[in-house]
Amino acid sequence: MKAIVFDKIGGPEVMKIADVPRPEVKPGTVLLRVRAAGINFADTLFRQGQYLMQPQLPDTPGLECAGEIEAIGAGVTNLKAGQRVAALGSKMYAEYALAPAAQVIPIPDSTSFAEGAAFPIQVLTAWHMLHTSHRTGPGQTVLVHSAAGGVGIVAVQIAKAAGARVIGTVSSDSKFALVKEYGADDVINYSTHDFAAEANRLTGGRGVDLILDAVGATTLEKGLTCLAPFGHLILYGRAGGPPEPLNLFKLFEKSIKVSGFVLYTVTAVPEVMRRGIEESFKLMASGKLKLVVGKSFPLAEAAEAHRFMESRQSTGKLILTP
Repeated sequence: MKAIVFDKIGGPEVMKIADVPRPEVKPGTVLLRVRAAGINFADTLFRQGQYLMQPQLPDTPGLECAGEIEAIGAGVTNLKAGQRVAALGSKMYAEYALAPAAQVIPIPDSTSFAEGAAFPIQVLTAWHMLHTSHRTGPGQTVLVHSAAGGVGIVAVQIAKAAGARVIGTVSSDSKFALVKEYGADDVINYSTHDFAAEANRLTGGRGVDLILDAVGATTLEKGLTCLAPFGHLILYGRAGGPPEPLNLFKLFEKSIKVSGFVLYTVTAVPEVMRRGIEESFKLMASGKLKLVVGKSFPLAEAAEAHRFMESRQSTGKLILTP
C-alpha cells in the first residue's frame, strides 16, 4: 500500500510517499480503508520530534481518518466490515490504517468521508473543552483563539449553541467573514490589535469567562489579563511555541484558573467519550454544527499540506485523500 513515511525528523520535506506493507488486523482493533485522513498541527510537531509521542523512525504521521472497515480483529463485536466510520489512531497518512475499536466512530451516510476525518479530533476536542473541562452556558463569554482553524471554527459553533457570547481571534482580516459566518459575535485580528485589551473593551472591562488557547507562547500570559473573575483558560496546543512557566500567584487576584487539555484523556474514559460523540452528532443533526473542510490534498502532497498549515493561511480542516 501507499503511505507517507519519514526516516528523520525535520521539515515537511522529510515526508515521502512510499510502498509499505499493509498492517495486519490485531485483537481489539479494526483495519480501515482510509478515504480521508485529517491533518492536525500535532502532525507537524510529530514530524519534528516535538509531540507527546515520539516517532519510531521510519514512521508515518496521522492521528485521525475516515473510511470503511476492511477487517475486524478478534474480540470486536460492535463493528462490522464495510461500515463507514471515523477513527482516532496513528499512522493514518496511508491507504490502510489500524485503529483501536474503542476509538472508531460510526458516521451517518449524510456525512462525507472528508467531514468524517474532520470529526474525531476537532469536534471532540472543542466539545469536551466547552462541556467537560468547563461548563459553558448562557451568560458566559468565550474567547476562541485561532477561530478560523479546525478546532476554532467548531468551538465557535458549539459555544454559540450553548448560549455563550463568542469572541474569535484570527491572524488576518481575510478570516473575519468566515468566523462571523459560523457564529462569532466579535472577531479580533491578534496580529494588528492587542486581543486582551480588545476583549476587555468588548466586555465593558469585565473580561471573558473562558479562553481556548492552542497558541501558547504569545497568548497565554496576555490571556490571563482578560479573564473575568473565576475565569478559566484552557491550553490545548502550542502552535506559537511553549509558554513560559506560569507564576501561580498571578491567578490569585481574580481567582482564575489555567488547565490543560488533550483528547487522549477523554478516549481513556469510554462513557465520557461516548457522551461527546452523541451530543456532537445531535448538534450536527440540528444544523447547529457544520464541519468546515478548508482544503483537500492528494496523499502524495502531504509535505505541501504541512507547509500550507504552517503558513497560517489555512482555514477549517485540511484533509489528505489517498
